[in-house]
Amino acid sequence: MRLRAENLACERGGREVFAGLNFSLQSGEALLVTGRNGAGKSSLLRLIAGLVRISGGSLVLDGSASELSIPEQSHYLGHQDALKGSLSVAENLQFWTDYLGEGKAQAALKRVGLAPLSDLPAAYLSAGQKRRLSIARLAAVKRPLWLLDEPTSALDAAAQLELGKLMRAHLKGGGMIVVASHGPVGLPNARTLRLGPMR
Repeated sequence: MRLRAENLACERGGREVFAGLNFSLQSGEALLVTGRNGAGKSSLLRLIAGLVRISGGSLVLDGSASELSIPEQSHYLGHQDALKGSLSVAENLQFWTDYLGEGKAQAALKRVGLAPLSDLPAAYLSAGQKRRLSIARLAAVKRPLWLLDEPTSALDAAAQLELGKLMRAHLKGGGMIVVASHGPVGLPNARTLRLGPMR
């Protein structure tokens, strides 16, 4: 499987964020997207996830299930944790596994260390625990392409190490990761794509 971007362009609010962007990513590879604030890192991930319209160029996932779009084969983890505070930890993850496809919610909660808090309303979680609950979606439902925007935000050192293990296991299994970050993410072999400043 290979993700290809050719002359990719993005506009937000009538302003060009980036243009002429080219990259490719194979199964088992990670791409680290870097750049200053406003360079378009989040916009690129949202564009791949189908949340922002492509204004130019092309984006293709070769060797994939042809009946599924790129967003349907992706996990997108943005800045917002997308949790409902009145639902329990388990109910939040079950909602996402039902929405995204068949998954293993309890095993995923155990993987991120939240199984003991399954019945606790998500509103009572700390910022780091909410982030770990969002990350549990990655472990619960298998999708080949992970799009991660500052995934280590609010995570302590131990949780960052666990996220690194989860990402490396995904790559070892033939998955792909595009991650935007200002700092290290535990993927030393990731290729780098640096975006320039917004015009």
